[in-house]
Formats: sequence, structure tokens, C-alpha cells
Amino acid sequence: MLILGLDPSLSSTGWGVIRSEGARISHIANGQIKTDAGAPMAARLAAIQSGIAAVIAEHRPARAAAEEIFVNKNPQSTLKLAQARGCVLAACGAAGIAVNEHAARLVKKAVTGTGAAEKQQVAAMIKVLLPGVAVAGSDAADALAVAIADAHLAPKF
Repeated sequence: MLILGLDPSLSSTGWGVIRSEGARISHIANGQIKTDAGAPMAARLAAIQSGIAAVIAEHRPARAAAEEIFVNKNPQSTLKLAQARGCVLAACGAAGIAVNEHAARLVKKAVTGTGAAEKQQVAAMIKVLLPGVAVAGSDAADALAVAIADAHLAPKF
């Protein structure tokens, strides 16, 4: 089963596709959709949605997974994250793909063994779990972590 992991962000949305076969996982692809901070908000959101739609069209995942939304100390950051997340979910919904949502602590725990892991620890474990894979950046590593966690945490169907 192909699983699309998603790490939404207005500046750089990470995505990663893995194949899950029982307890075995393998890497298919990963990347980041970066937006221009100087572009109008509508253009940035459209770029995220169309970018994820293109990933879905190319890889045809069976399902997707994203971290549950969390509230930042800065309400503006939370709002921007929610808007980017909405674009990602809309792209999945338009393609008829179900999206599982997992708490960030559960994703980190599933990949590193601790729910308080830092971004660098998650990226290091992705290299261990998917040896030899070139990861497009920290947002792509986070997206791969979400996909891996989903392969282990989500009910099998």
C-alpha cells in the first residue's frame, strides 16, 4: 500500500510517499513545495494545493496522513499553518483519498521512540529507517516520518 505523508507549511510543505507491506516499509519519493514569501496569499495556497495534487496524480497513494494541527504561541502562525493544511487536505479530498491524522508526539514516538524528539532526531531516524534515501529537506523528512508512523499506527484496511 502506498501512503502519502504530509507536513503542511505555508513556506515549505513537505511530502513523502512510502510503500507499506506488513511491517516492511520502503521509500518511493519525497519532496517539498516551497512558496515565495512575497507572493500573494492566494497564489501561495494555490501552489501548495496544485503541488500536492500533482504528487497524488503521479504516485496514486491509497491513503494519506498528516499531523494533527497544533496551536503556536503566535496566532498568525497558527492561522497560516491551518490555511496550508486546508490546501493539503482539499487536494486529498478532491482525489478521493482518506487522510489519517496523528498527534505530533505519536509520530515522533513511532519513529524515534520518544515523543519529545527534536527535528534533527527525526531526520536522523529517517536515514536509519530508509537507508540510502536522499531526503529533500527537513520538511520532507517530517512528512516521511508521518507516513511511517501511519503505516504502524493506522488500522489496516
